[in-house]
Amino acid sequence: MKVVNIIYKFMDGKPDETHLGAEGESVLDVALNNGIQLQHNCGGVCGCSTCHVYVESGMDDLPEITDKEEDYIDRAVNPRINSRLACQCVVQGGQDLVITIPKQDFLGH
Repeated sequence: MKVVNIIYKFMDGKPDETHLGAEGESVLDVALNNGIQLQHNCGGVCGCSTCHVYVESGMDDLPEITDKEEDYIDRAVNPRINSRLACQCVVQGGQDLVITIPKQDFLGH
């Protein structure tokens, strides 16, 4: 089983955190399992935009974005070209991931 480092950066100024993510785990799951507060109103099933993150590095080793995910990202606060939903960012390759988590002080869709 492949294991990668997932480096979480926080736009609210908290220090970076690095955690191991195993093949098949989502960026959301790893965050929640390590005490990182990342909103996930739909429970992590690609049914909202609250787990919106920015993938700074490692995008090539993530599953391709689906039309459904893209629709929800369009509803997120401040979407960018590197926006993804953490619930859909499933570890599959051997490249470390760098993820920036936007401020979590909003009510999501």
